[in-house]
Amino acid sequence: MQAPPGSHPQPPEEDEIVNIWKHNLEDEFIRIRSIVQKYPCIGMDTEFPGVVARPRGEFRSASEYQYQLLRCNVDMLKIIQLGLTFFDQEGNKPDKGPCTWQFNFRFNLEQDMYAQDSIELLNNSGMDFKRHEEEGIEIPEIAELLISSGLVLCDNVAWITFHSGYDFGYLLRLLTCQNLPAEESDFFELLRLYFPKVYDVKYIMKSCKNLKGGLQEVADTLVIERIGEKHQAGSDSNLTGAAFFRMKQMFFEGEIDDEKYNGHLYGLGPSFVTGNTAVNTGGGAAMPQTPNFPPAAVPNNNQTD
Repeated sequence: MQAPPGSHPQPPEEDEIVNIWKHNLEDEFIRIRSIVQKYPCIGMDTEFPGVVARPRGEFRSASEYQYQLLRCNVDMLKIIQLGLTFFDQEGNKPDKGPCTWQFNFRFNLEQDMYAQDSIELLNNSGMDFKRHEEEGIEIPEIAELLISSGLVLCDNVAWITFHSGYDFGYLLRLLTCQNLPAEESDFFELLRLYFPKVYDVKYIMKSCKNLKGGLQEVADTLVIERIGEKHQAGSDSNLTGAAFFRMKQMFFEGEIDDEKYNGHLYGLGPSFVTGNTAVNTGGGAAMPQTPNFPPAAVPNNNQTD
């Protein structure tokens, strides 16, 4: 399989991707509660402000280090966007109306911590941070709606993701209103409770010959056209779901083995898969890059270790 030459993103059709802000949050959840009953397979992606800290100490495994890296950053930072795209069991999206909802959270560049390169990437992808500051959704508002939506805590709803440890980290923190568990095993217990059926496309790729790289490279290889802008959660969630169903047909004859693939996240857990196995941090408090802190509220050192 070869990637199509120089394809460009397809602009969203009218209302195909719905942007949700605080003013239309409850109205759009009414539509979401209805659509999930017929389209219970959800492509999911998040956008978040990067990675600003590394955990200190020695770790028993690469998986433990990766989880503690995830945990310290998710607990410190705030989610910016959540994208959900709805498919039926065969990979079809609704014939009419929207199939993707993009939740835009309150985020203030003057008050909230972030990694500069991540914010620049999101700016270049069309993220409107002024609007996020003024009209963004507050976490408590969406947490209650999600719990009662029929999307979580349901065995019949499948979540389709791509390299999604951080995605689920932010969602579990949002749903529980608590920091992530100290132990990775407890994290996976929460994951199984709130999201009983999870397929991580990046994890499944290990069984697919000639599939490699990030989401866009996979989509190009599978000849799937993007709808909307790259690095926007709605567009990425749509592409993730489409890639999963194309892989399911091409590599698995239409059947995914739940025993082998359900509940596994690329780079975490007992089925740890990653290209980077380094776990020795030397006991230091290394930073991938200098984070941006609010000018009037610089955290102390132990908050950034």
